[in-house]
Amino acid sequence: MYTGVLHLHSYWAYLVLGVLLIAVINSIAGLAGKKEFVVKDFRLALFSLIVTHIQLLIGLILWFISPKGLKAIQNMGMGEAMGDSAIRLNVIEHPLMMIIAVVLVTMGYSRHKKKIESSAKFKTIVIFYILTLVVILSRLPWDQWL
Repeated sequence: MYTGVLHLHSYWAYLVLGVLLIAVINSIAGLAGKKEFVVKDFRLALFSLIVTHIQLLIGLILWFISPKGLKAIQNMGMGEAMGDSAIRLNVIEHPLMMIIAVVLVTMGYSRHKKKIESSAKFKTIVIFYILTLVVILSRLPWDQWL
């Protein structure tokens, strides 16, 4: 079960990054072209939100069943786990930063819905979704992922 969830989490990450990137590019194009915010733009922002939340759920399941997750803290103790940079990345830094990324994408989506002007909607999505991408890319376990 662990291997299947790990593969799902890894491959779903490509979808998350791709959809977020498409949403950002679409919003930049809409902002630069002074276009109206249409249903397609709304759905793209919503789809980005949904796939990001699904990734968080998969990651939380993985954190609980993985030998590199909660079990590592239980076996080693928090002090020893924090002393090992690889374990700290998997157990603390990556999950915490991904939760922050989900909060950012949720804030961006929620705030864009309250805006009236199309340019303000696009601008909100650009800012929050780019911040989300930066947070995600900063704490990916690159050595394990690629």
